[in-house]
Amino acid sequence: MEVVIYTKDWCPYCDRAKDLLARKGVPFTEIDVTSDAEREREMIERSDGRMTVPQIFIDGVGIGGCDEMHELEKEGRLDEMLGKSPETGAGPKSRPDPMEKKIWNVVVLGSGPAGLTAAIYAARGNLQPLLIEGVEAGGQLMITSDVENYPGFPDGILGPELMKIWKEQAERFGTTFLQGDATEVDLSSQPLRVSIGKQTILSRTVIIGTGASARKIGLESEKKLWGRGVSYCATCDGFFFRDKELVVVGGGDSAMEEGTFLTKYASKVTVIHRRSSLRASKIMQERAFKNPRISFIWDTVVEEVLGVQEGKVTGVLLRNAKTGEASRFPCDGLFVAIGHTPNTRLFEGQLEMDRNGYIITSNGTTSTSVAGVFAAGDVADHVYRQAVTAAGTGCMAAIDAERYLEASH
Repeated sequence: MEVVIYTKDWCPYCDRAKDLLARKGVPFTEIDVTSDAEREREMIERSDGRMTVPQIFIDGVGIGGCDEMHELEKEGRLDEMLGKSPETGAGPKSRPDPMEKKIWNVVVLGSGPAGLTAAIYAARGNLQPLLIEGVEAGGQLMITSDVENYPGFPDGILGPELMKIWKEQAERFGTTFLQGDATEVDLSSQPLRVSIGKQTILSRTVIIGTGASARKIGLESEKKLWGRGVSYCATCDGFFFRDKELVVVGGGDSAMEEGTFLTKYASKVTVIHRRSSLRASKIMQERAFKNPRISFIWDTVVEEVLGVQEGKVTGVLLRNAKTGEASRFPCDGLFVAIGHTPNTRLFEGQLEMDRNGYIITSNGTTSTSVAGVFAAGDVADHVYRQAVTAAGTGCMAAIDAERYLEASH
């Protein structure tokens, strides 16, 4: 069995893919294409033109990138492809027996700022929490290049580095970590039930910190050209667009950060926004406006990604939101940064939510519509959506859970 993974520097998705293989005890050959043009061309050819990392091959057969590999894992097919039995595929140290404690005091879902802060406070309260990381371990900060507004870091800090420190702190106080995605929950009675595949975990309380995922435009052409010019991560894929002309869709901080970062490589970046003004913070707007490589197209939406027949992005079909006028805009790549959708589908029909899928909590607390279930971070916050506010509500959730346990037991 030969596993080859093509990677590059500062690629959180590469790290997630390698981490999963390492936990399974699977040896692999890593090929870093960061400063090796020949290897870069080799990867693109082997992956049928994909310009995104990682690209993973098992016995010479490409399975795609990090998302595809984790999808195979969720479906139970990855172990079979790797020649491992499902029972032992994860290796002896990667997954603690969730039944070792018959009923946990606290199970935390999610390992972003909200989940890890909740785990730190719960562990400090001697509640011995179990944290289920999810396949997107570390949350959105894992694909954030520079975090400049988190208190305590006057020179800023890389998103992945901040999450690494956070996790180490949670581990220090005794948090148990479990890699994988919760596939089912039953919040109808005590003890509460959380399932990861065939494993069922029982707990007196559950803290939901599953965060949000990058929103896609929703075009069929966008889907077909993902990895072939369409991307959702500038730090991962900007490297492949040296001296190219790129489009960024969006008007918030994420879009400005993506656009500014991409000017390190691209000859020109055009930001397309559906409104006449940005909703990004003033400092992010100023950086973008002052950058000579960034230009803007206002009051416009992307209706189609061009290049499906060619197998790569050649441009976008635009429509002016005010006049209805359609036009074609040539470009070599499209980076989408139009916001996020809360990861709450797992709880539909069990927890009260608003029409956008955000979990509703009681005023001033993290309590949800089900006793013993608490929500923190972006799953419940559609207003602020910052790392520091997510951490704050993670702290609140742990304290709320501790008080609930004291009152009910």
